[in-house]
Amino acid sequence: QVQLVESGGGLVQAGDSLRLSCAASGRTFRSYAMGWFRQSPAKEREFVATINWSSGNLDYADSVKDRFTISRDNAKNTVYLQMNSLKPEDTAVYYCAAAIGYAPHPHRAYEYDYWGQGTQVTVSS
Repeated sequence: QVQLVESGGGLVQAGDSLRLSCAASGRTFRSYAMGWFRQSPAKEREFVATINWSSGNLDYADSVKDRFTISRDNAKNTVYLQMNSLKPEDTAVYYCAAAIGYAPHPHRAYEYDYWGQGTQVTVSS
């Protein structure tokens, strides 16, 4: 079993920055990819960013490209999401996810096997 615990959410003003963390643990943690998704009320869960655990390949949603940066610390089994120039439309619950097996479409939620509990990010205008 894999556990994912997010932290770092909060209430900020437009233009501010936040860094989310996702700590992974389990008997043996190995993943193909880690991803961040978000969900706001009345909207479906949407892809934000993903990183391939071994190669480091990155991908971002167009809405966050050039503002958000995903990174990983292999030694700590932790993935981060640095969010800069936040906008009110970034307000959502942010979820960390782990894909254990091969995931050819890491921007799709169905590729992920484990999910964190989510952390709220609220951006005021």
